[in-house]
Amino acid sequence: MTTPTPASPSGPPRGLAVVIPARDEADRIASTVRSALTIPGADLVVVVDDGSRDDTMRLAADAGALVLRHPRNRGKGAAMTSGAARVAGLEPGREAGAARALLFVDADLEETAAATAVLAEPVLAGEVDMTIAVLPRQRSTGGGHGFVVRLARKGIVRATGWTPTQPLSGMRCLTREAFEAALPLAHGWGVEVGLTVDLVRAGYRVVEVPCELQHRVTGTDWRSQLHRARQYRDVARALVARRLRPSPSRQASQLS
Repeated sequence: MTTPTPASPSGPPRGLAVVIPARDEADRIASTVRSALTIPGADLVVVVDDGSRDDTMRLAADAGALVLRHPRNRGKGAAMTSGAARVAGLEPGREAGAARALLFVDADLEETAAATAVLAEPVLAGEVDMTIAVLPRQRSTGGGHGFVVRLARKGIVRATGWTPTQPLSGMRCLTREAFEAALPLAHGWGVEVGLTVDLVRAGYRVVEVPCELQHRVTGTDWRSQLHRARQYRDVARALVARRLRPSPSRQASQLS
């Protein structure tokens, strides 16, 4: 474990906003929203409907979320950016250091979404700048051969020297300052890898946290294989873009 850098002079966040990117999640979104609303400190849940063709938007709103809609699918990175922008727009009176922390939650977690509370605790305490969920073995069956995970892990190690356990984990909590330092986010499914590389290289404090979450595992049919191909493409693009970008001068620091 390396020594963390000093806490940001802006101080710890005050409050927590949950941002849920979603597309065609009508079967799960209401349960996920209701669960997210029980997270201690969360006074706002924002769902970004990224071009759904089903009732995701209506069901999320009925469950108590503030809902934004992209008329067409723009990808996970764009949905996260839109959600964070809406949160910022609702707190114009807050100083930068008092801005809510941002907790990003996948739309298919259902009742286990409440377990992401452990990701928020160290961020709200000012101990770290970003937490990343490490999930247990999933109850649902499926999964690929690990090509995308290996690409992501090796790319992060090469770019930062840090070896993540689950480089593609989508459940993360971070300060507003850290989020804005990573803008613009990587496109599509490269967003998690891009966030990790950008923040570790810039010296923000990043820690992985075990989190008891269950979600839908991608299957093995042709649609699932197509999804993995797109994910591989986006992760590769994010890594290539960061190899071409100069590293920040500030020394990186992580917790493990």
